[in-house]
Amino acid sequence: MSTSAAADAASAAASAAAAPAPAPLIPLPDMRLFGHDAVDWSIVAIFAVVYLGMFLGGLPRLKLDRSGVALLGAIAVLAFTGLSVEDAARAVDLPTIVLLFAFMVVSAQMRLGGFYSAVTRRVGAMPLPPAGLLAALIGVAGAMSAVFSNDVVCLAMAPVVARLALARGLNPVPLLVGLACAANIGSAATLIGNPQNMLIGSVMKLPFAGYVRAALVPVALSLALLWAWLAFGLPARRLREAAAPSAHAPDEPDPPFDALQTAKGLMVASALMLIFLFTDWPRDVAALVGAGVLLLSRRLHSAHVMGFVDWQLLLLFIGLFVVNHAFETTGLAAQAVAWLGTQGLHVAEPEPLMVLGVALSNVVSNVPAVMLLLPHLDGERAGVMLALVSTFAGNLLLVGSIANLIVADLALKAGVRIDWRAHAVIGVPVTLATLAIAWGWLAWTG
Repeated sequence: MSTSAAADAASAAASAAAAPAPAPLIPLPDMRLFGHDAVDWSIVAIFAVVYLGMFLGGLPRLKLDRSGVALLGAIAVLAFTGLSVEDAARAVDLPTIVLLFAFMVVSAQMRLGGFYSAVTRRVGAMPLPPAGLLAALIGVAGAMSAVFSNDVVCLAMAPVVARLALARGLNPVPLLVGLACAANIGSAATLIGNPQNMLIGSVMKLPFAGYVRAALVPVALSLALLWAWLAFGLPARRLREAAAPSAHAPDEPDPPFDALQTAKGLMVASALMLIFLFTDWPRDVAALVGAGVLLLSRRLHSAHVMGFVDWQLLLLFIGLFVVNHAFETTGLAAQAVAWLGTQGLHVAEPEPLMVLGVALSNVVSNVPAVMLLLPHLDGERAGVMLALVSTFAGNLLLVGSIANLIVADLALKAGVRIDWRAHAVIGVPVTLATLAIAWGWLAWTG
């Protein structure tokens, strides 16, 4: 660069630094309260409304779900703060969005190929007693969720499990709740098993193989504990009870098994796992290339495949990134964390992080909870703890994770009602025990 060009660049940078803050589209009064101006307090109000929507699943009297609330929150931030669209875009962690999208495409390929349903039917056809059937289903759901996402696995497996239980004369409730819990637990084994893990891995730059080594043992022990509780604990008696007379199998047919499309999806998924484990290639770029390979198909139209992408979840992420970034600029979050530190509660330490992770995950859901906690954490150990805690906490309540709600909704279509009590009998003790396993393992290995 020439001397004159360097001088021009320095002059432009100085001018940009001296430029006044952008004016909001909606005029705000010139006032200060507790050291913060009207823009800061408008951000606080937007943040509070958005996270109220995360807690309620929407906003009263409005036809909005969580994604709609997050999107409108991001729009309100632009209007009330004067934040440019370019600055808002920079607040979004694009590698997380890309990774999430790419694995939605991979999961869509496997679902359209009939892989999930075929595997579940194969397990159901095995001559196993109830305890053995439970072990097989928990193992399969946990293993597939570690690669293909817990929500997608539950979406594909739940109708088949319901029919399987009814055909065998078993009570489907323990099997279905066990499916949801196993999918949640299994998804914690990798940094691609669920959206919050993808976010944690991307933002904290966690090594994929290092995370798997840290998480695999507590996940395996937690799956074994889930099986023991279902097979020999309080739910065991209910498992052997006959299904309610009103229960009936869902009418929707499973997608037919396509060996070629399934093999194509498995090859891409296996290649990505090897790349993540043994190379330092960017995970988002590798996954996007894998998704591109799957979209090159002579049998599955790209529009059909991308119809299975959860665009609402991607919008939820984008909206929350913008809202959380705006809230961070107020300095209130940093002040709150600093105040907690003066009281002896350091967010990054295992015990406070576990309590906050469990509480927030069940109040506002695990993805918003992770977004709130991530800016205050540092180091691989804290990242692993947050990933395990936020995922295991999803089993505590029926509304604790999307996977639970997916299973409950599909079960109802099959004539099987799973209410919060039925879920709590399994979810509460399993959550408490698995959190103890995670804490104990990390304390022992740390």
